[in-house]
Amino acid sequence: MMQKILDRIDNPKDTKRLTEKEKIQLAEEIREEMVETVSKTGGHLASNLGVVELTIALHSVFDLPEDKIVWDVGHQTYVHKMLTGRREKMKTLRSLNGIAGFPKTKESIYDDFNTGHSSTSISAALGMARARDLKNKDNHVIAVIGDGALTGGMALEALDDAGSSKTRLIVILNDNEMSISKNVGGISRFLTRIRTKKFYKKSNNCIRKLLEKIPKFGPFVIHIARRIKYSIKQLMIPNMFFEDLGFKYLGPVDGHDIERVEWILNLAKKEKEPVVVHIITKKGKGYKPAEENPDSFHAIGSFNKETGKLIKTKEKDYSQVFGDKLVELAKKDEKIVAVTAAMADGTGLKEFRKKYPKRFFDVGIAEQHAVCMAAGMAKEGLIPVVPIYSSFYQRAFDQVIHDVCMQNLPVVMCVDRAGLVGQDGETHQGMFDLSFFNLIPNITIMAPKDFKELEEMLEFAISLKAPVVIRYPRGTESKKIKFDKQEKIELGKSEILTQGEDITIVAIGKMVAKAFEVKEKLEKEGKTAEVINARFLKPFDEQAIINSMKKTKNIITLEDNTIIGGLASKVEELISKNKEDNIRFKAFGLPDTFIEHGKVEELEEMYKLDAKSIVKEINF
Repeated sequence: MMQKILDRIDNPKDTKRLTEKEKIQLAEEIREEMVETVSKTGGHLASNLGVVELTIALHSVFDLPEDKIVWDVGHQTYVHKMLTGRREKMKTLRSLNGIAGFPKTKESIYDDFNTGHSSTSISAALGMARARDLKNKDNHVIAVIGDGALTGGMALEALDDAGSSKTRLIVILNDNEMSISKNVGGISRFLTRIRTKKFYKKSNNCIRKLLEKIPKFGPFVIHIARRIKYSIKQLMIPNMFFEDLGFKYLGPVDGHDIERVEWILNLAKKEKEPVVVHIITKKGKGYKPAEENPDSFHAIGSFNKETGKLIKTKEKDYSQVFGDKLVELAKKDEKIVAVTAAMADGTGLKEFRKKYPKRFFDVGIAEQHAVCMAAGMAKEGLIPVVPIYSSFYQRAFDQVIHDVCMQNLPVVMCVDRAGLVGQDGETHQGMFDLSFFNLIPNITIMAPKDFKELEEMLEFAISLKAPVVIRYPRGTESKKIKFDKQEKIELGKSEILTQGEDITIVAIGKMVAKAFEVKEKLEKEGKTAEVINARFLKPFDEQAIINSMKKTKNIITLEDNTIIGGLASKVEELISKNKEDNIRFKAFGLPDTFIEHGKVEELEEMYKLDAKSIVKEINF
């Protein structure tokens, strides 16, 4: 059996030694192995299939690790990892103690900057380029950013700064017309115009085909023509956005033609000013199911590689429950509108978009704008509902304070993926939202224990006509614990689910089910627990908590948030304020550290948030 070319690759220098023919074969081998691996591990497949040739070209043209590459978001770095000595570790992708799904500087000398959120690469790369200049070095710094991420305000700020300062920097625009869902907005339309200049594309392709038929001279002429066409292109593509900002613009080129990508990257290397290299790629390239449904293969669980079908059928989750309920409420109230930041499908808004297209607004990857725009809508009498992942809501913290809460506007902020999200790791764990929202005046903070309570909270939030946060986890409700009892929601009122004499358990959100597991284990030890579903972090039901802990003298809190600033802090302040010196208190939540990747169950066990560990740790 012939040795795979991939078997010969351990670092970028090995890639440089390959012929163009071998690189084409390498791309095929990478795609085949990546589909095989991700079908078992799950992960971001479509984005990685789209950058195979680009990554090979980057490794061939630049001198890593001396030259620096910053990958925007970073979920498209599987190919990069495979070519930098981590191929064998790919089978541990996104698993506990395994290889990360994003760049990690601690993993490899070839990972230059940790990324995970969008629109950061140009800023970081510009900082590295300026550091290079101050240190009198001459290495190249490259930012790889997608067209979706380019809509983020931070990316545009960085472009403006880099262009005006004329700092030597290479920005590679990986243009696949997609972020997670299809891109929207003016920048997307601008890039589409560049891609679809019919005369330019047709003439170029026709001439190329004719020349290729000429023996010997054809390839040489094509090589020369490539150099000429970029001058011609400038006449056919007016008002170049990037050049107006101060960048030299090169492109667009086919991102799946390794030779052409290498050629244009070598041109970029020669520039002494900032340059944008426009690469056209196809998300999911080379694997038919991913090409046909790139958004489904953006982040996918394990699947059958032959059919592309998920091995485990997707269960109904909190996002879907939220989306279905919002559709129901919108039918009754035409003032309800939905706002998303490029995450319509991920946040459960697919059906809302279909049924109420005029009341649905996708602003692209622009969380700050989404929240501020929602505030404007609320000011004019609408009821905007804004679902954003917890770790992405961090980006709109100022807008929540300044534009929503300071003006006391009725914006319903739905915090999806709250708590531990698992395999995407540090950048995606939703472990800070209770804490940072808790700091803000005029805000109501709720968290449901199950699907039914989420539906009721959403209806309550819309009726409240004030700034509201509803936070809920990724995935489905507890399979172990089912709640029959459901008290009507009242502002700032908790729900006492069980009576007990020995210990008070105050829990919030999904941790209420965990509290029941703890209660059952304590019963086997002959102890009775009073379980309180906090429901609200703000306003907080102080009286119910005081009454219970005075009775039991022992109290614990359970939350899937950092214990700093969340539920634990509320109860600790309450004990101190009421001078309850005889109360024994223990907090269970996430520690003051960034949580690595791994399955949620594994992480809960690691950080002693599983029922068995909690009972063992109580000690009273």
